[in-house]
Amino acid sequence: MTALHTGTAIIGGGLMGCWAALMLRRRGHPVIVLEKGHAGAQASGQNYGNLRVQGRHPGQLPLSLRAHEIWEHLHDYIPDHCELDFNGHLYAARDDAEEIAKVETAAHNGAAVGLDVEVLDRTALASRWPWLRGFAAASWSARDATANPRLVTPAVARTARALGADIREGVRVRAASAGVGGFHIEAEGGLTILADHLINAAGAWAPEVAGWFGEGAPMFIGGPPQFVTTAVPHFIGPSVQAVDGSVIFRQTRQGNVVVAGYPRGASDPVANRAPVDPRRTLATMGHLSRAVPALADAMLLRVWSGIEGYIPDMLPVLGPSRTTPGLIHAFGFCGHGFQLGPGVGAVLADLVLEGRTATPLSHFDIGRFADGSAQAAESFRREFATAR
Repeated sequence: MTALHTGTAIIGGGLMGCWAALMLRRRGHPVIVLEKGHAGAQASGQNYGNLRVQGRHPGQLPLSLRAHEIWEHLHDYIPDHCELDFNGHLYAARDDAEEIAKVETAAHNGAAVGLDVEVLDRTALASRWPWLRGFAAASWSARDATANPRLVTPAVARTARALGADIREGVRVRAASAGVGGFHIEAEGGLTILADHLINAAGAWAPEVAGWFGEGAPMFIGGPPQFVTTAVPHFIGPSVQAVDGSVIFRQTRQGNVVVAGYPRGASDPVANRAPVDPRRTLATMGHLSRAVPALADAMLLRVWSGIEGYIPDMLPVLGPSRTTPGLIHAFGFCGHGFQLGPGVGAVLADLVLEGRTATPLSHFDIGRFADGSAQAAESFRREFATAR
């Protein structure tokens, strides 16, 4: 049996776990990451790649802005570019009063925290992006961006390793407990970790880890259907998201169009499978061709999905345990976590090293489930409705 001691053990080598490891190592703190598969193999590497600030729950905006400042200075943290593109984000509403109200709310909330968001009417949309059809209004955030999720987490993991983080892939954690002297973590292969702090960043598998310490959170496991077309001449500038979620798309600099859309599909965390219903593919591509008629004949190159954890109020669990000092949770990012990753890593480093953070976390407290204050969000129902 092998026993190792570290300052912080992290269960989960996705985006949150790897960013936490990087931020802790930048501050000289010893860390071991235990990942059952490959770093970034699930939701962290299989998402759309949106680095979107606008349109978030107001409680997420301080965390989102902290993350975005890191994205804007990414080369100060990792050497890789990761196809980072500050192409802006267009949150587009059809001729529907409720959708237009959501656009106006997104702009208002963004402006309240200093984000420069512009509300555009149908005429302005047609003038700026004449290839776009069917939308009556949109909020435009030029600061928002996109990146390639398949590149980001491995790049963060490589940099963390270069700084001295011990990142172990293919290692499944079997049990963890807290006692005198810290945390005792048992992994397959006879590996034992003794740690002063424990971060639960296990993604869709995180409720099991929380359960070892008498805590929990309701979680639905789903997969985001994603598609990419063959390359076409570049003409789409921004990332575009329909308010109703029926289609989300962006074009890479190589010409491929990356497409996503609600509703999410079911995933199987036991079999480690995330199939995409062919009907979902046809429906989403139909929405794309109506929004951008020039793409009506676009050919799909690949279809994929991942395994993501969704919580009914569509907010993550992020912050200290209510039952166990030294345990910190970071999971359930509901398909909105890619942009938050570096901010989450910075917050986790704050909590480990200082015991507090200046970034507000009250909306993300795991205790909201025990006291009954968490309420299901309307968007949770919408994102998991029957394929339309």
